[in-house]
Amino acid sequence: MFGIGKNIVEGALNTTGDLAGSVINAGGNIIDRVTHLRGKKIKGKVILMRSNVLDFTEFHSSLLDNFTELLGGGVSLQLISATHASNDSRGKVGSKAFLERWLTSLPPLFTGESVFQINFNWEDDFGFPGAFYIRNGHTSEFFLKSLTLEDVPGYGNVHFDCNSWVYPSRRYNKDRIFFANHTCLPNDTPAPLRKYREEELWNLRGDGTGERKEWDRIYDYDVYNDLADPDDGDHRPVLGGSQQYPYPRRGRTGRPRARKDHNYESRLSQVMSLDIYVPKDENFGHLKMSDFLGHTLKAVSISIKPGLQSIFDVTPTEFDNFKEVDDLFQGGFPVPFNAFKTLTEDLTPPLFKALLRNDGEKFLKFPTPQVVKDNKSAWSTDEEFAREMLAGVNPLVIRRLEIFPPLSKLDPKVYGNQRSTITEEHIKHGLNRLTVDEAIKQNKLYILDHHDALMPYLRRINATSTKTYATRTLLFLKDDGTLKPLVIELSLPHPQGDELGAISKLYFPAEKGVEGSIWSLAKAYVGVNDVGYHQLISHWLHTHAVLEPFIIATHRQLSVIHPIHKLLVPHYKDTMFINASARQVLINANGLIESTHFPSKYAMELSSYIYKEWTFPDQALPNNLIKRGIAVEDSNSPHGLRLLINDYPFAVDGLEIWSAIKSWVTHYCSLYYKDDKAIQNDFELQSWWTELREKGHADKKHEPWWPKMQTLSELIESCTTIIWIASALHAAVNFGQYPYGGYVLNRPTTSRRLMPEVGTAEYKELESNPEKAFLRTITSELQALIGISVIEILSKHASDEVYLGQRASIEWTSDKFALEAFEKFGKELFEVENRIMQRNKDGSLKNRSGPVNMPYTLLVPSSTEGLTAKGIPNSISI
Repeated sequence: MFGIGKNIVEGALNTTGDLAGSVINAGGNIIDRVTHLRGKKIKGKVILMRSNVLDFTEFHSSLLDNFTELLGGGVSLQLISATHASNDSRGKVGSKAFLERWLTSLPPLFTGESVFQINFNWEDDFGFPGAFYIRNGHTSEFFLKSLTLEDVPGYGNVHFDCNSWVYPSRRYNKDRIFFANHTCLPNDTPAPLRKYREEELWNLRGDGTGERKEWDRIYDYDVYNDLADPDDGDHRPVLGGSQQYPYPRRGRTGRPRARKDHNYESRLSQVMSLDIYVPKDENFGHLKMSDFLGHTLKAVSISIKPGLQSIFDVTPTEFDNFKEVDDLFQGGFPVPFNAFKTLTEDLTPPLFKALLRNDGEKFLKFPTPQVVKDNKSAWSTDEEFAREMLAGVNPLVIRRLEIFPPLSKLDPKVYGNQRSTITEEHIKHGLNRLTVDEAIKQNKLYILDHHDALMPYLRRINATSTKTYATRTLLFLKDDGTLKPLVIELSLPHPQGDELGAISKLYFPAEKGVEGSIWSLAKAYVGVNDVGYHQLISHWLHTHAVLEPFIIATHRQLSVIHPIHKLLVPHYKDTMFINASARQVLINANGLIESTHFPSKYAMELSSYIYKEWTFPDQALPNNLIKRGIAVEDSNSPHGLRLLINDYPFAVDGLEIWSAIKSWVTHYCSLYYKDDKAIQNDFELQSWWTELREKGHADKKHEPWWPKMQTLSELIESCTTIIWIASALHAAVNFGQYPYGGYVLNRPTTSRRLMPEVGTAEYKELESNPEKAFLRTITSELQALIGISVIEILSKHASDEVYLGQRASIEWTSDKFALEAFEKFGKELFEVENRIMQRNKDGSLKNRSGPVNMPYTLLVPSSTEGLTAKGIPNSISI
């Protein structure tokens, strides 16, 4: 840090811990007392990566031929003094220095990096080099990793952690500025650097006009007006900017308006889908973009999906039995020879290899989902059905039942009577001799309630190819800690109008005969509700969408040397790009989500409806558990909470992760803010929080629940919540999608017909061939193939993933106290991981693995590359 509370911590200005006799004057500036060395050269080392690093085997040979392009007068750097100002009060700017020599003797840290030598003229009155300008005079951009100055007189080595793209000056008509690896609050910034700090933020904000170009470094806000293309006849409401359709803001691209409706932004063609604008530093890294994770979503959208549709149009097929579903994981999906070339001609070689068997005979061969690896039928048990509400991919909806029968919060003037029709008589047989009142008082009754979230849209959804219900599921907590389903309520809007209330039917557990088949279908309808809610709300809205405004506000209002910027920015990696890509191929009109999930064309509109209930404080895990009645405050319990379901894997593991994050954030923030007044006087921090509310979440800017950001405790809680959302919460709802949902029978994404009625052909089919009837009801074969392809991609870790407790650079700050605190955080997470593994071995904790023998590992912090069902990346990066 340059300063903390106007006091320089000894050793903070360099990585060697030697301040070399500098002192602070009354204005907070550093006065240099070093012996000036005239005519001395300061040696530096520059690490960079070229823009076209896709084929690593060819990179170094091609660079050997062309590296001279970077030498000579093409790339210039100028140091900026943090201690000595010129006449305009800005830090003195040194003379230009140029990349001189490619240091082939120094092996790069990562494949594709190159190290160059540079020499700066040292001027005797220069002082501490706190920043530098760089100008790229060549024709292509490069990724600047770092600059390290060696043996700066009086300061030792000085490191600049850059990690940013530098575009040619002919495009980006400004010199780029980078600051040394120090951390300081705005008021503690050395006076010679203050204007540089302010101007850099001003450049990042832009002026809100014009179409953004690839080389722009501008962060700005816009509404979701780019999901549909009116010029092609697609219509979806604009999300954000209205009381009817509130929504978090997304990154602005400034593309031209649609011709037929100027309220909408024009869309890119599918071929250009990966070229959607986000600031280049928010784009996928070269590793992720070059492996098939970077291109698969695009391929599924523009090649596989339409190709499969054409095949099914010519030869409509359906799964006829469960074995045909199982065969997807044994041999793959057979494609007619004449369709094969069309289906695969646009696939890149890595993707082609991933989707084909080694013998090339069958297409779309999928790995066996973990939920059926050990036992192919245990997924269908009632115990597993209930366990996944606590240890599945969507463990965030179940809540304790406090009022019986379950109530509705829907407006009765609009929706009539939506109260549950379940009575005590219906469930008393399953209450272990308790009355309903006794069961409630003993915290034994729980509910998975999707009724209110879906009922307002259900009539419209069922006017599409979807035919489904709004569901309520009541469960009883047994003495062994597992949950037992008691009843499922399936509800439809009254056929004569919403104001007449709901029409509901109840279904009860059964194992054999047609009653068992009907109960299996009832559970499938619950699964359909849960999968749609999970994908659109728990996953997309509550992690991806709500976090993007925080990313934009951070870059616009917090300098890169601000401590909170340094704390949060690793948790933003890749999120803007994956969100922008999602708007192109996943959540767009007729996109992959609409094509495979039950809300169909109302998917994003439904998420806007649910956003009306979103509050930032409730995203903190302890608050979330308390709100759902799953936990109560208890100072004598770990983490200050007592869980009412002791064996709740997501909550147990999650509270350990939450507490580790909060401990780290508390330690870190306390280094820079000694009291609440320091929070209040930090104008960058206050601007950040104001803009986040008023622009980023503008449709909720008047909500009273927003933290005021006036105290250190509010800052700690807010930053902990942001990191939790970006890391652990997203990991919990994302990386289990394929392990649990890749087996479509376990988590169907849609339903195509309602429960069969006695006397109908569908009921007779259910009696005679229950597997076929089940498969005709849930996700079709075409939808399953597309959907499984998507969630397999989304569930994989990339090769360059950085996990919670890690940093991409070990020199992300020069503050040794922050580095020590972060090292402690990493060790604490390692201990948490060991405790999770130990709990998974405890046979008394039945919800940890369940009947399917699938240990709950989604909140294990570390992972390897690929499909692992564990690992917490720092950020929402897929």
